[in-house]
Amino acid sequence: MKRNKIIAVLLSAALFALALSACGSKSHASKEDSPSESGQKTESAARVTVKLGVVGSIYEDLWKPAKEALKDEGIDLELVQFSDYVTPNNALANGEIDLNSFQHRIYLQNEIDSHGYKIQNIGNTFIIPLNLYSRKISSVKELKDGDTVAIPDDLTNGGRALKVLEAAGLIELDPNAAFNPTIDNIVKYNVGIKIEELKANVIPSALSDVTAAVVNGNYALDFGLKTDEAIYKDSVLDVEEYWNLIAARTADLEDPDKAAVYEKVVKAFQSPETEKIFNDTYGGYFIRVGWDQNLLAK
Repeated sequence: MKRNKIIAVLLSAALFALALSACGSKSHASKEDSPSESGQKTESAARVTVKLGVVGSIYEDLWKPAKEALKDEGIDLELVQFSDYVTPNNALANGEIDLNSFQHRIYLQNEIDSHGYKIQNIGNTFIIPLNLYSRKISSVKELKDGDTVAIPDDLTNGGRALKVLEAAGLIELDPNAAFNPTIDNIVKYNVGIKIEELKANVIPSALSDVTAAVVNGNYALDFGLKTDEAIYKDSVLDVEEYWNLIAARTADLEDPDKAAVYEKVVKAFQSPETEKIFNDTYGGYFIRVGWDQNLLAK
């Protein structure tokens, strides 16, 4: 009987010790594991990925300072490259990307008018010149009757290219044609050139096949064309319609959280660090414009 009591006491003590051990272990796990696990979940949930559509490798440089700055804001900016000007707005409208940055105001408006896209400008970036280049002549004065000059075949960049040719003294346009003149709006050829319309992205590689060509800035840079090599430099740089921009889906801007994230993206780009890239890396080829306009203000 006495022996049984001793065994019972020992068993009770052992069970009590196990219970204490289990409680201690559970308490330790709660202190050590929960914050770490919770912290990982919170950090993961707080980070946001924004896909930004661009055209041309130069945008990797231009957006690098913003990309780095946004990391500290919990935003991972992912650049999505496109090879033409047609696809990025379609991709934005369809939700394949969140923002794009490759076009100026006139081009965006023409895309909206043509396709009914529900997208809009949320921030100004820069203006870049649309210069006239040649592999065959060194001055615009050397152009003669019968020479071929290539321009972009899309309405807005083509229209701007025609204005460059007019400013260079080669043609005269109908003043009523406004910002989007076409070849049909040429009222006089001061030099009998032939104007050939080509896709903007193939014009640099076609320079050897034509006498001269008006080349979009991003493609000129991608193909190593420098501004000091231009036989005529674009001088129309103060017109807001030619300001480049960041575009977003209009519906997304109704979501306060998305709008706040996109505003951070705009502000991250409009920074002294970005302007330093403009000046130091590209010799002032890009010119900041409209950074004082808050297009997301309600």
